[in-house]
Amino acid sequence: MSDENQTIPLVQKLVQETGITETQAHELALLIGWNWNSLMREAKLIQAGAGAELAGPPVED
Repeated sequence: MSDENQTIPLVQKLVQETGITETQAHELALLIGWNWNSLMREAKLIQAGAGAELAGPPVED
């Protein structure tokens, strides 16, 4: 089985479980490889960063 054939299900699963974009998931798989725990860790960091950006900067009292 080639890497290209493995990418699609892995990318789809990562997108479904973390909410990152398909492009982000594909890039992570290319950078990190097939280690699921590492992919999940990085995807969660991306998602947390995206949520922080949507919330805007912290408000000072």
